[in-house]
Amino acid sequence: MADRSLEGMALPLEVRARLAELELELSEGDITQKGYEKKRSKLIGAYLPQPPTANGAAVVRCRLQHSEGAPRRMLQAGNIGVCDIRDAAVRGRAASTAGNRPLFYFRFGVDQALPPERRAPVTPSSSSRYHRRRSSGSRDERYRSDVHTEAVQAALAKHKERKMAVPMPSKRRSLVVQTSMDAYTPPDTSSGSEDEGSVQGDSQGTPTSSQGSINMEHWISQAIHGSTTSTTSSSSTQSGGSGAAHRLADVMAQTHIENHSAPPDVTTYTSEHSVQVERPQGSTTSRTAPKYGNAELMETGDGVPVSSRVSAKIQQLVNTLKRPKRPPLREFFVDDFEELLEGKLWTRSMKVAYNILHKLGTKQEPMVRPGDRVALVFPNNDPAASMVAFYGCLLAEVVPVPIEVPLTRKDAGSQQIGFLLGSCGVTVALTSDACHKGLPKSPTGEIPQFKGWPKLLWFVTESKHLSKPPRDWFPHIKDANNDTAYIEYKTCKDGSVLGVTVTRIALLTHCQALTQACGYTEAETIVNVLDFKKDVGLWHGILTSVMNMMHVISIPYSLMKVNPLSWIQKVCQYKAKVACVKSRDMHWALVAHRDQRDINLSSLRMLIVADGANPWSISSCDAFLNVFQSKGLRQEVICPCASSPEALTVAIRRPTDDSNQPPGRGVLSMHGLTYGVIRVDSEEKLSVLTVQDVGLVMPGAVMCSVKPDGVPQLCRTDEVGELCVCAVATGTSYYGLSGMTKNTFEVFPVTGSGAPVSEYPFVRTGLLGFVGPGGLVFVVGKMDGLMVVSGRRHNADDIVATALAVEPMKFVYRGRIAVFSVTVLHDERIVIVAEQRPDSTEEDSFQWMSRVLQAIDSIHQVGVYCLALVPANTLPKTPLGGIHLSETKQLFLEGSLHPCNVLMCPHTCVTNLPKPRQKQPEIGPASVMVGNLVSGKRIAQASGRDLGQIEDNDQARKFLFLSEVLQWRAQTTPDHVLYTLLNCRGTIANSLTCVQLHKRAEKIAVMLMERGHLQDGDHVALVYPPGIDLIAAFYGCLYAGCVPITVRPPHPQNIATTLPTVKMIVEVSRSACLMTTQLICKLLRSREAAAAVDVRAWPPILDTDDLPKKRPAQIYKPSNPDTLAYLDFSVSTTGMLAGVKMSHAATSAFCRSIKLQCELYPSREVAICLDPYCGLGFVLWCLCSVYSGHQSILIPPAELETNPALWLLAVSQYKVRDTFCSYSVMELCTKGLGSQTESLKARGLDLSRVRTCVVVAEERPRIALTQSFSKLFKDLGLHPRAVSTSFGCRVNLAICLQGTSGPDPTTVYVDMRALRHDRVRLVERGSPHSLPLMESGKILPGVRIIIANPETKGPLGDSHLGEIWVHSAHNASGYFTIYGDESLQSDHFSSRLSFGDTQTVWARTGYLGFLRRTELTDANGERHDALYVVGALDEAMELRGMRYHPIDIETSVIRAHKSVTECAVFTWTNLLVVVVELDGSEQEALDLVPLVTNVVLEEHYLVVGVVVVVDIGVIPINSRGEKQRMHLRDGFLADQLDPIYVAYNM
Repeated sequence: MADRSLEGMALPLEVRARLAELELELSEGDITQKGYEKKRSKLIGAYLPQPPTANGAAVVRCRLQHSEGAPRRMLQAGNIGVCDIRDAAVRGRAASTAGNRPLFYFRFGVDQALPPERRAPVTPSSSSRYHRRRSSGSRDERYRSDVHTEAVQAALAKHKERKMAVPMPSKRRSLVVQTSMDAYTPPDTSSGSEDEGSVQGDSQGTPTSSQGSINMEHWISQAIHGSTTSTTSSSSTQSGGSGAAHRLADVMAQTHIENHSAPPDVTTYTSEHSVQVERPQGSTTSRTAPKYGNAELMETGDGVPVSSRVSAKIQQLVNTLKRPKRPPLREFFVDDFEELLEGKLWTRSMKVAYNILHKLGTKQEPMVRPGDRVALVFPNNDPAASMVAFYGCLLAEVVPVPIEVPLTRKDAGSQQIGFLLGSCGVTVALTSDACHKGLPKSPTGEIPQFKGWPKLLWFVTESKHLSKPPRDWFPHIKDANNDTAYIEYKTCKDGSVLGVTVTRIALLTHCQALTQACGYTEAETIVNVLDFKKDVGLWHGILTSVMNMMHVISIPYSLMKVNPLSWIQKVCQYKAKVACVKSRDMHWALVAHRDQRDINLSSLRMLIVADGANPWSISSCDAFLNVFQSKGLRQEVICPCASSPEALTVAIRRPTDDSNQPPGRGVLSMHGLTYGVIRVDSEEKLSVLTVQDVGLVMPGAVMCSVKPDGVPQLCRTDEVGELCVCAVATGTSYYGLSGMTKNTFEVFPVTGSGAPVSEYPFVRTGLLGFVGPGGLVFVVGKMDGLMVVSGRRHNADDIVATALAVEPMKFVYRGRIAVFSVTVLHDERIVIVAEQRPDSTEEDSFQWMSRVLQAIDSIHQVGVYCLALVPANTLPKTPLGGIHLSETKQLFLEGSLHPCNVLMCPHTCVTNLPKPRQKQPEIGPASVMVGNLVSGKRIAQASGRDLGQIEDNDQARKFLFLSEVLQWRAQTTPDHVLYTLLNCRGTIANSLTCVQLHKRAEKIAVMLMERGHLQDGDHVALVYPPGIDLIAAFYGCLYAGCVPITVRPPHPQNIATTLPTVKMIVEVSRSACLMTTQLICKLLRSREAAAAVDVRAWPPILDTDDLPKKRPAQIYKPSNPDTLAYLDFSVSTTGMLAGVKMSHAATSAFCRSIKLQCELYPSREVAICLDPYCGLGFVLWCLCSVYSGHQSILIPPAELETNPALWLLAVSQYKVRDTFCSYSVMELCTKGLGSQTESLKARGLDLSRVRTCVVVAEERPRIALTQSFSKLFKDLGLHPRAVSTSFGCRVNLAICLQGTSGPDPTTVYVDMRALRHDRVRLVERGSPHSLPLMESGKILPGVRIIIANPETKGPLGDSHLGEIWVHSAHNASGYFTIYGDESLQSDHFSSRLSFGDTQTVWARTGYLGFLRRTELTDANGERHDALYVVGALDEAMELRGMRYHPIDIETSVIRAHKSVTECAVFTWTNLLVVVVELDGSEQEALDLVPLVTNVVLEEHYLVVGVVVVVDIGVIPINSRGEKQRMHLRDGFLADQLDPIYVAYNM
């Protein structure tokens, strides 16, 4: 910068040359700092002007310790040949020593160009006001379009009066906590390197190089416009005190800033210039890595952390400085520069190159060889260091891979960057000292390995850490060739990161093409706001600028956030000819420009708009021109360009001198664009897209447009396609991915006839557009943003623009909005995720979402599938603060987005559902039977063994009644133990022998007759906990001739909900008396009970704890086996209370059937862990032991809640071979003991003796649960074939039960889609839509089954789905009802087939299933018929003409997210309602809504109407572990569920 910045002084040429030599000597370490300054002062002392007064507030420039740079291209503009970029730097070395021209200014301070009197004091509040004002135009700058806004408002006006018909979602209060603005951290900081100026770049901001006397420094600054060689820092030594020490000290004394994004509050400034401070030679300012979190950081005026350990003299200065005599300046920002000179760029790049090649590893085994890849990890506020490293790599012939700084181990996209580094074989990362200190460290001080990253050696490129190359060492320079020069990373739509390789010849050719297109000349000044690590910022700011010997002023993103006008100020200050910006920077400048005067942009000849290819950048360009035209900006200066990582610069608008030639623009029909065609429209229309041209294709390149899908066929002139470029200056491959490279970099476009257009390959740019009149290139979107919905193509940017134009525009926090598509049901669905302002209310949110839906529907004619709002500042960010789209999409899909509002619209936008099933008139039963006979299919019927033919010495057979069997056992084997009851500790709580049970039953019979005054046939309700008392009371009733009804007692902690059920059963069963224990007796008469029911209406209550001593005169013997033995009451899953009548004959037949199937004898022990109140559970608990004589070990399921291992330990301890449980018990063991198998094994738990473990159920077998139970306890000896299920229902309490002999239960896989149409189609395991069905056990002896059509009552063929009908001696006799509904009675219990065997009387189970003859053989040598239960007819839901079973939908939903523990579905006014139990924080509740909707659509072709998220335990479950869906439905409709969130899908 020597020659340029000293122009204001009349320095002779020899003085200038000597100054340049001095500078080079200092940078190379040949002279000390002190000696350098002495000689320099002597040289220029005579030419200095007189010192100004104390009030002269000059902008003091402080030097940085490590001015880094990169080797320079010294070619003249016209002297461009094909040679390496380094070659020119070599040839220019001599010139650089003679005149060290400034190549690179780096601006990172904050410079408000306001006169002092106009500046307001920046207090914390005003600072936040400043931020709020600036961010109030919170629409994303890319999409600011007044035309578009008007279109959106016009579209919404049509809907203004229309109210939304959908109810607002209901939230639990804890989810709707209103937070004030202050509760949030509003600054739009990002997770990437743009913010490192404030967090990591500590070394840049500490002025430490000694600069001689302050007066001299100040005068130089006044005399020469820019800081010259005097402010160039030393690259070889870290010496010196601060020339501006008083300022530094004052700033340090005043500044403690925690918010790095806000301008620092430096309210005092001392302008006394008499203090002189010198540092001892060699002393360095040591730095500590900045603290994170709430730790305070001392910062300089530019917001950069300063070390607290400073030299003693500066510390003394801090303590002794006086306050200034005059009023302080209201707002002062230090204007700091780092300068990089041509000569220094060369020497320091040489030093980096030498150290990379010779100082890493050993001489024999160097870590890095020419051609290897190395990572460049530099923050965005340090372009000089990055430049030095980049050119150092080029000189060393290694391949730089510039990447972002990883701030945390969980940075958005960081893992994918790691995969790229791994695939490139990167082992070394070059970084700056400041960045290295700011990286996350482990407790030992080491940099941890980031997730997905390879192990890296971090190498700091500061000169002080590097060895000086020997004088005879020189880098190997050769002509530009096809070797890889550098690799630029590219993030794809799916989040994966690819490395685009750029060869040396492509790099050079690209620089030449840009030079020609932009007309760059030597010594021009260019202001660069873009990221210099990639894309346009790299090509213009680092590469082409060096080639043309231009001055670059780089402005980091962290500064732009604080001072959006900084780039305009630099353009004015340095009369820059070129500026590289994005639409965002123009928009920010528009928002902030009002406070500024004296802006003059007439020096600009080219304003390069890097994202000019974005269709919505045109509005930013127009608005910027409108405002700044009066400030000297000319229309022809604005030059939008189009670029892509693969094709580098695709097209750029050339700067012209002709102001009369307007730029090209087109008004296109958005509807036409969705079909891929160009249709010019008028601007009056709502749905138009105005696009600007991005100039002409690059020099030496050929461009064409090909169809986006399939063969790369040339588009017609009115079609939109993907732009492809054929040129030398493009990327050549995706590193290491040959297949993808071929599809992108080696494309041969063909004409309509199939002939190739060119023999040279084209490169796909990823841009959608067309070549317009005059060869102008127009871009209408990107391939990555393309969403194909129902065959029409929509661009994500267009949707964003429409959403941001919806009032209130400030609703979206800082315009942060993401649009992407997810594939659901074979089509893409549009998802919009936006950050809402912290002060938004629920009503604001819902209103805004409704308007967005209407606007997008009107303008784009497309439905939005999901609209989600998240709290401010929560979406994952890209390094430059934008939204990381693929990470956001990933969070959405995995249910980790945590939105605060969600609106799903599947009803309106899912239009490709299969057609509803049209039911055809049923084919007659005779035709079905004939069809089966013709096709060779047998009728689907099967039976268990014939009871009459089984020969066994069963003594109990001679007795018709169970009461007689008990008397016989009490006489023949009085001391044989029948029942053993265990407590929660596994010890015996009680036991009953035959005689004890007999005597106890006698006493209860006496009590019933004497105290209860009951007659034969009276009904008695037995309200007992599971145990011995219940059994004794049951047989006492039989002895007295009464009819017992077992009733579950009310729960003491939940009387209000459980007692009404008890009361209902007692009333419906017409019980004349109620027997119970003393404890429950008190409970039934308690105050709590009186609040729930009318306790005065109870029948007489008998307490069996106090029994009479005498025996009955005689034990009642029924006159007829068909008389009623007991009533079995239970609540079905549909919520119906049904009692069935069991006769004495049926009871005895039932017990005999079970005895034969399970081979039960007096010597056997059976463990039973079931509820003993209804169905097979009651029969096993109370009846079977008396009939068969075996010992029953009784384990009340409630005891497992305190000791989950109780059941299995009892099975092991008593060496039980047969055990029965319920699904709820099995689930409790699976969940509760999953992690304890090793400790149970150590306690001696052994399940190897178990022969049958039967789950008692009245539903389809839960195959997933039984399999996981088998796998879990396999290590404890449990044989997988031992676990099986039974099947029973109301009409027959046990139809199937896996016995001891016979084949193992089989499993088949059926097509779930066919099942919905009542068809069975067997498929292979793992097929799409396959559903596993397990056989429900073997058919019991004496039971016959047939599958019948539930509508026509005709028999069906083998493997056809129909209703299961059963004929058996132990069928129930009928329903017990007070109303006596005879039609239902006869239909369910005495049905006959309409064709075929019309004589047999069948009972209808109400369950759908099918029979299938297997290849297995029964015990009697015949082929085994397996029964598969599909589900209950009562529960099946008829939706869209198809039959759905709730369990299938529930299984899918439970799989959708790890937080869903349970699920139940039901219908409400033709809407499908899904209730899910959430095991997690309430913040996760809204994540479940899209996931539940998606999975039900994908797997079941159904649209969910309502999603209800509730707490664990809300879904009611009965004693058999079955969901009570109708109870849940009633609770939902009565608003009794207290849901966390209810979402109404539109």
